[in-house]
Amino acid sequence: MNDVAVKNNNSVIEKTQRRVVYTPQVDVLEKPDEMVLQLDMPGVKKDDIEVHFERGELSVRGKRQVTPRQERGLVEEFEPGDYYRAFLISQDVAPDRITADLKNGVLTVRLPRHEAAKPRKVEVKVG
Repeated sequence: MNDVAVKNNNSVIEKTQRRVVYTPQVDVLEKPDEMVLQLDMPGVKKDDIEVHFERGELSVRGKRQVTPRQERGLVEEFEPGDYYRAFLISQDVAPDRITADLKNGVLTVRLPRHEAAKPRKVEVKVG
């Protein structure tokens, strides 16, 4: 991480840090009654994840914090940083039923379809 001095509107210099932004890899699965997204977000804790759905866009943000260690690291290739990924989602999704859970570094987001959007078989009548 690089420290950066930033001058704000009041001419006060504040110290900020640049963070790496990762794009998590994702698997998108389509099922008859829902769409499932599985995002790889290793090192991120539940409280450091934000999932937001608005106007057909699903955004996922996460922060990987510094892991405190007692020993000196010789090689550290995966540095703390932010995860961000956004998706345009069809209007078939029921926003009030979206769920997300984190397990073993994989965030699973379930996007259930509206009942009217689910596939259904239409019976053909003779007459």
